[in-house]
Amino acid sequence: MRIVASGLLVISAFAAAATLGAQQKAATPPNISGAWERYGFNLGQPTGDGQRRDGTIPPRSEQPALKPAAMKEYQDRLAAIRAANAKGAPLASGYVDCLGDGMPSMMAAMFPIEFLQSPGQVTVIEEAFTQVRRIKLDQPQKKIDDVEPGFYGHSVGRWEGDTLMVDTIGIKENIRYNNVPHSPQLRIKEKIHLVAPNVLWDEVTMEDPVMLEKPFTIYYAYRRMPDYTLLEYICEDNREFRDANGVQQIHVNK
Repeated sequence: MRIVASGLLVISAFAAAATLGAQQKAATPPNISGAWERYGFNLGQPTGDGQRRDGTIPPRSEQPALKPAAMKEYQDRLAAIRAANAKGAPLASGYVDCLGDGMPSMMAAMFPIEFLQSPGQVTVIEEAFTQVRRIKLDQPQKKIDDVEPGFYGHSVGRWEGDTLMVDTIGIKENIRYNNVPHSPQLRIKEKIHLVAPNVLWDEVTMEDPVMLEKPFTIYYAYRRMPDYTLLEYICEDNREFRDANGVQQIHVNK
């Protein structure tokens, strides 16, 4: 009987160790640190081209459903841009003033993007305009009124299995995704997860009860760049400037 009992104890110990090992493995987030490039996207074409057989390219991003006042503001802005372009006097964008995209457009990775995992934080760096955002892990989100509006807002996140769930508030009203207006109530929710060993998705959902009829989701996909180091980006070296009428101009060296 003692031999049987001892055998059962050994089996129970092995089972407990196996369960603990499985729990620890499940609790360990994937390694997304390193440089990534935008994947499954061609400039000037739709974000997604449908599902590939291997499922690495996300579906097309949704179009925002704007409330009437927001739609008018959006259409007026697009009309002004088209009219300026037709006259050969394009309106200056934030790029002319060396201002980056902010959230969520910086995640489009115009140039390569880098994720850095460290205890309590995931840091995201976009090479273009040297944009940096910090995602604080396992912390409660602040109230919107307690956050000073900025380009990147206040981001908190947590790992749920292999997915980094991120909540961002406090985006400046002039920092917009594709010229879509938003209110201070904008909330950006992300699901960042590997769909293949070297392919990362960011599912970005925007909620704004003031401007949007309903939330909408956009998708970004990235491919790992194991041998790439982000380059220095000094915007002040450019030759573009904004004239008194808000039109983009270029300094010409004679």
